[in-house]
Amino acid sequence: MKKIFLTVLILFSIIQISFASQISYDKSNFAPVYTVIDDAAYDIRYYSSNNFTGGRINGYNVPVAYMTKEALKALAIAANDLRNQGYRLLIWDTYRPQKAVDNFVEWINAPENIGDKSFYPDLKKSDLLKGNYIAEKSGHTRGSTVDLTLIKKDGSYVDMGGTFDLFSEISHPDYKKLTKTQKQNRKILYDAMIKAGFKGIDSEWWHFTLNNEPYPDTYFNFDVE
Repeated sequence: MKKIFLTVLILFSIIQISFASQISYDKSNFAPVYTVIDDAAYDIRYYSSNNFTGGRINGYNVPVAYMTKEALKALAIAANDLRNQGYRLLIWDTYRPQKAVDNFVEWINAPENIGDKSFYPDLKKSDLLKGNYIAEKSGHTRGSTVDLTLIKKDGSYVDMGGTFDLFSEISHPDYKKLTKTQKQNRKILYDAMIKAGFKGIDSEWWHFTLNNEPYPDTYFNFDVE
């Protein structure tokens, strides 16, 4: 009886794990950002070689930013708030296919490929996965996360005190060595995103996820095309 109970318990655990998250290729509830926010600018880093791997990432076939329709509706609220303050959005990444995350992990496990060391100047490449800088599952893959910054209406740079995907404490939202202007600029972005229904994280000032994301347990894997 004990053996039967243990077998059932193991099977139940496997079933729970399988249902805890699922992979989907259904993009029917996604839309490009430009269909709702017509003045956003884009620098889709994983479509280019300007990222920590030094090459284009799997699944990024065009430089277009997709999000779930729920997240995009909330992002439009933030964009309007910031527009009224004299800013536009510059978007680095939104939806990220699971195959892209797998590509990150493959790169980490290829020691001969150092990529672009300027993105992790004080770390060993192997530290990126161990230190949770890169995860095998990403909130981006659920479709309601965005990496972004501010630019002025004329397209000029807004000083945030650090750049996208810099794996360093400089990227922490509350980094102590920022100038007063840099702190204020980060706060302007943060406040607008929080008011619109997003939440940030303590390691990346540019990263925000919709609070009530529609697919909290689903990881999508359709190409960006």
